[in-house]
Amino acid sequence: MKVQTIIEKKLTTAFSPDYLLVENESHMHNVPAGSEMHFKVQIVASDFDGETLIKRHRAINKVLEHELSNSIHALSIHAFTQQEWSIRNGQVIDSPVCHGGGK
Repeated sequence: MKVQTIIEKKLTTAFSPDYLLVENESHMHNVPAGSEMHFKVQIVASDFDGETLIKRHRAINKVLEHELSNSIHALSIHAFTQQEWSIRNGQVIDSPVCHGGGK
């Protein structure tokens, strides 16, 4: 099973998000074609109501502990409450261009 699919399933099971987007950004880095090592997660869930940003990140990292230890090299997390997501109009900043290699 693809790493991206595993991430999507685990986060959906753990948080029942209102919105979830998992993007494989490996193609933006100096890695072999088809790699699944760099991911960006955008997640909106009521579980994050009243939680600090660090607690949200820790909760996501805990759910993805196995993948972070084995297959994920980089994980960008954008975790919001529904209210925060509405204020942002469903927008997050683009990931920066990789400066670590030939891309």
